[in-house]
Amino acid sequence: MTRFLSLLAVCAGLSHGLAMAPAQAQNLFAPVIQVNEDVITAFELQQRELFLRIVAPARSSAAVARADLIDDALRKQALKQAGLELTDAEVRDGMDEFAGRANLTTAEFLQALGQRGVAEETFRDFVAISTGWRDFVRARFGARVQVTETDIDRALAASGSGSSLRVLLSEIIMPAPPREAAAVLARAERISQTTSEAEFSAAARRYSATASRGRGGRLEWTPISNLPPILRPLLLALAPGEVTQPIPIPNAVALFQLRGIEETDRIAPEYSAIEYAQYFIPGGRSEAALAEANRVRAATDVCDDLYGFAKDQPEEVLTRDTLAPADIPQDIALELAKLDDNEVSTALVSADGQNLVFLMLCGRTATDSADVSRDGVANQLRTERLTGFANSFLEQLRADARIRNK
Repeated sequence: MTRFLSLLAVCAGLSHGLAMAPAQAQNLFAPVIQVNEDVITAFELQQRELFLRIVAPARSSAAVARADLIDDALRKQALKQAGLELTDAEVRDGMDEFAGRANLTTAEFLQALGQRGVAEETFRDFVAISTGWRDFVRARFGARVQVTETDIDRALAASGSGSSLRVLLSEIIMPAPPREAAAVLARAERISQTTSEAEFSAAARRYSATASRGRGGRLEWTPISNLPPILRPLLLALAPGEVTQPIPIPNAVALFQLRGIEETDRIAPEYSAIEYAQYFIPGGRSEAALAEANRVRAATDVCDDLYGFAKDQPEEVLTRDTLAPADIPQDIALELAKLDDNEVSTALVSADGQNLVFLMLCGRTATDSADVSRDGVANQLRTERLTGFANSFLEQLRADARIRNK
């Protein structure tokens, strides 16, 4: 979300109005998807895709907009059934908080969105559902989330505040476009039951979409502090040979097998922020796009060099973010974990598959050990577990829903 500032700052001179002929407008407001008793219009799909182009360019596609709106409809129905409804003041507070992440007032944020064709109602509805869902999840699942002192000790051991742990992993990351998601998840469930390195490697060579597939998914020793926070306790709970449960990431499912764990003499730092750049190259994983990525890689030493390649192109072609590790999308975080400063990954594509993502790690900012507290770790663990409950509940709502195109 915090990429707003850099993206919105360049919007001042742009105009993307929604003026249209009456017939076209009528078609836009026609229902295109039905979710139980609610409908989603073509206008809402268009608006969500425009919104994603600003806040998450890598996810800006019609397919992602459709999936997001279906999930929002299910969330809204759950809120209604539970009798939860935000007041206007609560929605306004949510909008203020959201805009404040970009160091903008709500009025400034709405003006920038409007210049890109996004209506105020689109932003308001997005905030209302997101905020209401957060409150709903806390009320419904909060009592189930128990964080023990042992959990906190384990998390602190996995953090960089004095941590010297490193892990030896193998990975499988399988593409899971919406139409194939159920089949891919079922396959991932089967693979997760193995304890054989040979079987896992064979599955990686057959199904994985990452560069490590040629090595049977095998990765080098990695400091556990480099890995996404949500992944660390999952790995520490494994014995060598065991595999994580399937981990959903955008348009894919990830699995990790623990091959080894050891304590070293070197204390690895925990990171409070990670800076990275994404340069989007048209063509997906085509030979032409990969060749262009190799050309860019050969001429790029640091992230600042990418601005030269992005010159005279739309601003969405290059994004640069500095985020807390927990705020980085999981697919990106998993790739960044493998990189040192100024190294590059070309394993990812944009959500619609149309662009190759040239992902470059600009740098990591180490956390002062004094900033790590048991209360902070406990809160992070609660948030992660609530997120897990929320995702499972939403998956069940989706499975039970009547969803059809109009």
